[in-house]
Amino acid sequence: MMATAAVCWSSGGILVRLLSITDPWAILFWRALFLACFMSSLLLVLHGRAAFNVVRTVGCPGILSGCLFAGASICFLGALSHTTVTNTYVLMSVTPFVAAVAAWLILRERIPPITWLAMVVAATGVVRVFWNSLGERSLIGDLLALGVCCCFAGQITTLRRFGRTVDMLPQVLIGSLVAMAVGAMMCRHLAVEGGDLMILAVLGCVQLGVGSSMSTRASRHLSASEFGLIALLEPIFGPVWVWIFHGERPVAAAVQGGLVVIVGVGANQYWRSRSLGQLRSGGSAFRE
Repeated sequence: MMATAAVCWSSGGILVRLLSITDPWAILFWRALFLACFMSSLLLVLHGRAAFNVVRTVGCPGILSGCLFAGASICFLGALSHTTVTNTYVLMSVTPFVAAVAAWLILRERIPPITWLAMVVAATGVVRVFWNSLGERSLIGDLLALGVCCCFAGQITTLRRFGRTVDMLPQVLIGSLVAMAVGAMMCRHLAVEGGDLMILAVLGCVQLGVGSSMSTRASRHLSASEFGLIALLEPIFGPVWVWIFHGERPVAAAVQGGLVVIVGVGANQYWRSRSLGQLRSGGSAFRE
């Protein structure tokens, strides 16, 4: 589920490139509006008349997680307006480390050595992808990119803390409403053409709607460090879509770095799968 979420998120670059509007706040508003419509419909399908109670039950944890979700989106758009996409993604590659430290301090989640190694390998791969195009640094842009990491890590920790006892899916709806309000206040005008509206609908419903729904469910089963680690697939798959649909072929360094990230994530998940299998076998043998 988390890998599917990362693939959905990675489509944002190519979809935004197809838009004719350039105001990031207008994009934020419309994407959040379609996300809110998608999540409302999904909650109604899943819970029927009880959907309102599910949203109300999420309480303060859901509001906090939703605000962090919106904060990550706002910081991301702000970072892109002050620094390059390259610098933003490279700085965002520290997310697994921030999430791991936060989960260790707050939730006391132990991070296995193999996962630390996988995070280092994956972060190295992300840097390798964008190494040749680093430049045009901006302190404000860099701080906003790090803000994405902190908001995302905070959201992961909140989901891990409360997600097993409370249905946290409404936090995506709450986050969309917060982002929509901020976008409406900051944008110059909201008028968009029909073609852009269709792309914005895909951004809201598929890129964020399906992606965030999957990641919320995945948070019940993954540690915070693994959650952030698999999320690194987003900046790796992003250039792939641009290559396929826009003809921009990635350089050799990008291919090499992407393979390093995939190997790091895959090795960690293979190790985790084997460890869980051994635990189940040991449990069965003990009961027998």
